[in-house]
Amino acid sequence: MIGIIGIVIIFAMVFGGYILAGGKMGLILKALPFEMIMIGGAAVGAFVISNDMSGIKHTLKDMGKVFKGTKWKSDDYRDLLCLLFELIRIARSNPVALEVHIEEPEDSEVFARYPKILGDKEAVALICDTLRSASMNYDDPHQVEEVLEKRIEATFHHSMHGTHALQTVADGLPALGIVAAVLGVIKTMGSIDQPPEVLGKMIGGALVGTFLGVFLAYGLVGPFAGKVKTVVEEDAHFYQLIREVLVANLYQHAPNICIEVGRQNTPGHCRPSFTDLEEALKATKRDAA
Repeated sequence: MIGIIGIVIIFAMVFGGYILAGGKMGLILKALPFEMIMIGGAAVGAFVISNDMSGIKHTLKDMGKVFKGTKWKSDDYRDLLCLLFELIRIARSNPVALEVHIEEPEDSEVFARYPKILGDKEAVALICDTLRSASMNYDDPHQVEEVLEKRIEATFHHSMHGTHALQTVADGLPALGIVAAVLGVIKTMGSIDQPPEVLGKMIGGALVGTFLGVFLAYGLVGPFAGKVKTVVEEDAHFYQLIREVLVANLYQHAPNICIEVGRQNTPGHCRPSFTDLEEALKATKRDAA
């Protein structure tokens, strides 16, 4: 919703200010379709050239994040801590029973209580692979932490593809606007024998290309890239939290301490209070009993 409000403000302020200053929209609207074909078409073509099909789909999907915002909310972080708490308790009390949950998480009654987390393949794989490694005596906290860091970094790098692709398009749009403007000037020079009022409109139409390229770059595509980057960075905290809790578990801290480490490493605006988390953990114990 906030993204739509931002777009409305941009259009209202730019074109509203232009109209209030005495500008005429007719000239812009007349030239807009042709300029958009040249600038927008060239930008799309350049985007297709610089990305494979997977990258194109990834970027188009990421554009939805501008309006949806972050995937993981405060309740999701609380649920994650409760899930990890339950799995750690099972691992400490009955390692054999843990295998059922980490080998087939889609059939696990523990994971089933948290369907949103279960639906994220990377989060589930990160949890299960780490707990499986610990059960295989690969329990050096420093090694595990390094492996998890590299894995999370690789996932983050892949997730940033959309913002990089959008920013590349934004960087090229002003130049494409100049290309369209130059073509408009060439067209105008071919009609140099026309009266001044006709030439004035033709030059104005040519300048719409420069305006459109800059406007799209800094008013829309650039902010889209920035928003996608912010959302990806925010969502990355979710996987970092998994790492912090599971590494704390390898240090053989008590389950409650492991979860408190995770709570302290949760982003401030999503961090559950100590009391709320304590109540959630008590409810988890009751459900497991």
